[in-house]
Amino acid sequence: MDENKLITMSPLVLAYLGDTVYESYIREYLITKNINKKVNDLHKTAIKYVKAKAQATIIHELENELTEEETRIYKRGRNQKSHTKAKNADIVDYKCATGFESLIGYLYLSKDIERLEYIVYKGIEIIENSL
Repeated sequence: MDENKLITMSPLVLAYLGDTVYESYIREYLITKNINKKVNDLHKTAIKYVKAKAQATIIHELENELTEEETRIYKRGRNQKSHTKAKNADIVDYKCATGFESLIGYLYLSKDIERLEYIVYKGIEIIENSL
């Protein structure tokens, strides 16, 4: 994707994509780790990684490792006014999670898969250490 289009894309659009990309990585991770688990059990486990509180925890832990551009994308997503409400999270965690998802969407569209996977797998480590 053209860099100008990418950096001016709506943070909520990036978060929309980032949500799917991140959850796909989590599902693949859990499936390969727990080969014979039932789908319902996988889903319940996945929630621990993808809920807003978990994503907020990840981004807070990684914030000092972000590049200037990544920080800018994260903050644009975090500060964007959303037309949806947090269902099972407080508003601060929800906004931070939106910023995290924006960053994931941005890295995916920019084809920076190495950096994307570093953040995803570092996030998994952070969540597993907090469980």
